[in-house]
Amino acid sequence: MRDIFPPPGYAPVLRAEWRTSTVEALARQMDATGDFSGVPILADALQDAGCDDETMLGRCRAPSGVHCRGNWVVDLVLGRA
Repeated sequence: MRDIFPPPGYAPVLRAEWRTSTVEALARQMDATGDFSGVPILADALQDAGCDDETMLGRCRAPSGVHCRGNWVVDLVLGRA
């Protein structure tokens, strides 16, 4: 559930400068293939773009390493959230 919904009381915002071509390409690839193993790489790309949102980055780097379709960070990048 944590992969699909952001934490209660947290309103995720993706700043325009974080939406680089690399960030978008990674999100599109995961969405198209259904392979969400690249979510930690998405965190790296977001951080490289200047993202300092620890909640967002932390979700992408979840210790469980389990990510699924409907991941709220991927959906945010794709404009679905």
